Amino acid sequence: MSAVPFKVLILCTGNSARSIIGEYLLNPKGKGRFEAFSAGAGPAGAVNPLALWVLKDRYGIDASGARSKSWDEFRDVKFDFVITVCDSAREACPVWPGQPVLAHWGSPDPAAFEGADKERRWMFVQVASQIARRIDLLCALPDHELRKLQIERIAAQTPFRT
Repeated sequence: MSAVPFKVLILCTGNSARSIIGEYLLNPKGKGRFEAFSAGAGPAGAVNPLALWVLKDRYGIDASGARSKSWDEFRDVKFDFVITVCDSAREACPVWPGQPVLAHWGSPDPAAFEGADKERRWMFVQVASQIARRIDLLCALPDHELRKLQIERIAAQTPFRT
């Protein structure tokens, strides 16, 4: 296990559903190896109640303390990984200090899905399952592989000097 947890920022546009789900799934699944946060380009101002529901119902996670926040809150934080979960956040993603590893885990926006309550819940379950699977894969990587990704990222961004 890593002595210092890897800091991970999960970004979405509104920070009301997908990124919240990612943050609240990664922290317990990461078992201290990861410290996850979430934010949005244009925070919705509130967490979608179905995001809270799916975390509680399917994963037994109480996310009642979750809040929708701007990525500006984290502007000066050095993250090891920045993960976008929607295309518009990926396109608008600012440059983060410390050259974090960037990843894109695009998922459909369950909050934008229109339908009956049962159908909307099912969409949240599907999206949360997709995010959970990706988190499981991330957590399965050994620390030395995660550090290797960081080193490769820094090497790719650093010009060769003689």
